[in-house]
Amino acid sequence: MKKISLVAAALLTGLSLNAAVVATLDGNNISDTEVNEFFAPMLRGAKITDLPAEQKKAIIDQYIIQQLVLKDAKAQKIESDPLYKEELERAKEAIMVNIYQKKIFDSIKNNDSKAKKYYESNKDKFTKPAQVKARHILVTDEKEAKDIIAQLNKLSGKALTDKFAQLAKEKSIDKGSSAQGGDLGWFAESTMVKPFADAAFSMKKGTISKTPVKSDFGYHIILKEDARAKSTMSYNEVKAGIEGTIKMEEFKELMTKKAEDLRKKAKVEYK
Repeated sequence: MKKISLVAAALLTGLSLNAAVVATLDGNNISDTEVNEFFAPMLRGAKITDLPAEQKKAIIDQYIIQQLVLKDAKAQKIESDPLYKEELERAKEAIMVNIYQKKIFDSIKNNDSKAKKYYESNKDKFTKPAQVKARHILVTDEKEAKDIIAQLNKLSGKALTDKFAQLAKEKSIDKGSSAQGGDLGWFAESTMVKPFADAAFSMKKGTISKTPVKSDFGYHIILKEDARAKSTMSYNEVKAGIEGTIKMEEFKELMTKKAEDLRKKAKVEYK
């Protein structure tokens, strides 16, 4: 008798060599692969092994409950219930239509010349707004804000950034950014409140706001670290998205025409 390799055995039995047992139910193993596949839409590409222990256990518990309910449904012979058979037929029809549409969608080939033409005709849709990279310190009192500016005024370069980050951690009431030394990352003008955006976008790189910037949240001291001008994304950056848009438009047109053709051949009588 020929020996069978572990890989072949795994393929034949439908098991993954990388599957790990995460629980047992009535003596039967439950693998991480089973749970990942069952909750794939919810996990969005993540794996339960990547989750914190409590969250991982909660998801495994949900899977176990689902299996227990399924086992009980089988014990009650739900498969023989007329309602089950009706729902099963509806599900089969829905699956059939989905596969029918998927085959039509998959038959549509990407066309580079069409995509490039679309890009050239719609460049205004592919612009990146001007952006600023900044840090801030937020306090409730204007005098305190002025005192902080006075401590920073004579500094520049790395010394300024380091001191600013230190004061942000110590004094900023914006706890979301203070832990990162006041770092707000990159942002567009439209994403910030107007007084803050106006100040940040008018400043020079590597400088702080010379006076406190008042907003509904309090008084801000801003350190502008960098800036990016408004720009147009390259064709290669947006190619995949354009191809997807064109393909979906062509699919809708094909399905509309297909429906019209089928309707013409059908005999329909309204009663």
